Amino acid sequence: MQKYFETIFDIFYLITVISIGIIMIKKSKEKQYTIFGILAVILGSGDAFHLVPRAYALNTVGLENLIGPLGIGKLVTSITMTIFYVLLYYVWVYRYKKTKNSKLTKTVFFLAMARIILCVFPQNGWTSSEPSLLWGILRNIPFLILGILIIVIYYKEIKTSKDKAFSFLPLSIIISFACYIPVVLFAHKYPLVGMLMIPKTCAYVWTVVIGYKAMGTK
Repeated sequence: MQKYFETIFDIFYLITVISIGIIMIKKSKEKQYTIFGILAVILGSGDAFHLVPRAYALNTVGLENLIGPLGIGKLVTSITMTIFYVLLYYVWVYRYKKTKNSKLTKTVFFLAMARIILCVFPQNGWTSSEPSLLWGILRNIPFLILGILIIVIYYKEIKTSKDKAFSFLPLSIIISFACYIPVVLFAHKYPLVGMLMIPKTCAYVWTVVIGYKAMGTK
């Protein structure tokens, strides 16, 4: 039963975010929404590297027999998720007319590069049946800081400008991290914690939908 639910959910998720992204890219008349569309496509495409092999494994050979491809998929997803937040930062820059070449921009890129560099170290053990918990924590430290930074700058700007269209965007990011961090820390010991990836995924869909609806109000 789980494999059917998870497969259907993942297919729906991938089709939804990629389709919305493509629509936004095609119909956008403003740079902020074009970037939002691109980040949606990158989000879905990156996650597909992990979710498609996972769906295949669940319905055929089993997850334990596809550890290598699943691990590589997680690596790709980790990198594309980082790019997602960099692009979300640029949505903020263009939406609220901020300076692109600022200390904040440098901080965002530093955190993103730190995350990506940490992800590609072989010590992560992506293709191992027992990946490193320590490296799982290390690579997510700059990612978490980046996420908190994005939440704070959006919250402040939304409050100042009374931007109703984006009012729930910080909350969607908070939910995604609130679901993701326990998985990083505890899923290896308590597999059921991995179920938090479902509301985490829903939070990302919500983020994309917020951008799509905002474009529709223009």
